[in-house]
Amino acid sequence: MSSSLGTLFRVTTFGESHGPGVGVVVDGCPPRLAIDAEDLQRDLDRRRPGQSRLVTQRDEADRAEILSGVFAGYTTGTPIAVLVRNADHNPAAYEHLRDVYRPSHADFTYDAKYGFRDWQGGGRASARETVGRVAAGAIARRLLKTAAGIEVLGWVQSVADIDAEVDDSAVSLEDIENHPTRCPDPAAAALMSEAIENARRTGDSLGGTVTCIARGVAAGLGEPVFDKLDADLAGALMSLPAAKGVEIGSGFAGTKMTGLTHNDPFEATEAGLTRTAGNRSGGIQGGISNGENILTRVAFKPTATIASEQKTVTRDGEETTLAAKGRHDPCVLPRAVPMVEAMVLLTLADHFLRQHAINVLPMLDERP
Repeated sequence: MSSSLGTLFRVTTFGESHGPGVGVVVDGCPPRLAIDAEDLQRDLDRRRPGQSRLVTQRDEADRAEILSGVFAGYTTGTPIAVLVRNADHNPAAYEHLRDVYRPSHADFTYDAKYGFRDWQGGGRASARETVGRVAAGAIARRLLKTAAGIEVLGWVQSVADIDAEVDDSAVSLEDIENHPTRCPDPAAAALMSEAIENARRTGDSLGGTVTCIARGVAAGLGEPVFDKLDADLAGALMSLPAAKGVEIGSGFAGTKMTGLTHNDPFEATEAGLTRTAGNRSGGIQGGISNGENILTRVAFKPTATIASEQKTVTRDGEETTLAAKGRHDPCVLPRAVPMVEAMVLLTLADHFLRQHAINVLPMLDERP
């Protein structure tokens, strides 16, 4: 089972939903980066359960313990190990799922692959695995901000058929965190909150989309052909639990345009820089960043585990019905925002280090 991501900035997550703890090992972080547990905690607090009525009520403080790789407030260049202990885990609450497959959940597919599964909250298939991703993403955030001034922000763009109106060039963290939905459009946020509460009351769930912007990314990140920046971003984002689709820039809407209307014209700035007048490319052309804001959108399906009765089968192939018990998100979107940010941050950190690794020689005075 692969639990690692990245080439130079490489992360490996570990742990299960209802085991002793979850965490991550980050290998390849440069030395002398100022960081402490509180830097990680800010993002973990945005991901943790129990933070509002709109999410699962599992009571976890998710306090980060840095076990290695940091000394006197600075990274040492050696692997950074982070542990978050599980406190409010209750495996007995999932006893009714021991031999029953939840519809649209990973229960059946894990069993089909391994012939064995952790039924206690889903094990590695649980969104609790993302604790390690978010902790690693916080390290990547500090690295990118310190070394290159890069900022990454995500927000809830839609829930079900409720779509927000957001100016991505101006949206701020304060705007996003002003409402438990993490939607910076107050009118849409109120409607989303009502819809999520209604889904919880009726034993159902909702899906939606998260938009993420990366500002300050220089041109040149990404590798030709198979390791394109947009390909790696898509792969990282699609690895998130419940993710079912990714768009870069104009995405599928671009298919309804012509080349003339979709192309981003180049223009020269007063400082002599090459920029584009528009950004339908989403900051990436030919798999390489072009210096504009990188814009991604991720679609998340409705949460699979719901309290309403559904048809399913047992491990022995007997038909039955299931109304799941336990503590589950009626909508993953509010807690998915820091997860999406983490995957964008990890991908950008890896490509940032890869770009600097190949450009060790001075630029040519004359171009061939």
